[in-house]
Amino acid sequence: MATTLRRVDTLLDNYSADHQNPTNQLIHLVCVPLIAWSVSAMLWAIPVPTGVLQPGAWAALAMFVAWMAYWRLSRKLAMGMLVAFLAAIFLNRWIAQAWGVMALLWLGAGVFVVAWIGQFIGHKIEGKRPSFFTDLVYLLIGPIWTLRKLYTRVGWGT
Repeated sequence: MATTLRRVDTLLDNYSADHQNPTNQLIHLVCVPLIAWSVSAMLWAIPVPTGVLQPGAWAALAMFVAWMAYWRLSRKLAMGMLVAFLAAIFLNRWIAQAWGVMALLWLGAGVFVVAWIGQFIGHKIEGKRPSFFTDLVYLLIGPIWTLRKLYTRVGWGT
């Protein structure tokens, strides 16, 4: 009896094929979550209509849209991403309240640039182009690829 791969398995396997080098994998395990957080931080800093939406509404909307895509791919991975998104929301809120929205914006932008430099260094070591050059959907796959690595380490399936 033939087994069909789920779409998430195909996407994750394709992503993994571009990330075989252990150093590149380690760089990605650090930089991908940092990039995901930094995007949420920069979106948090976009002003919202006063009295209509709460600060961070744009970040929350982007996270919700991404989470819906993850839910369609894998419920187990989506639940892990929900935890990660909630952690990002709490961190963004804390930074914005403690140091201000502009500090959050600058911190997010700085982390974004440094983490992407790390990613490209990893791909230079790997000798392969980043997966998203093939298909932009891989920008969403990176975070669940790192999460799948965590799930595998603790013995959870995807």
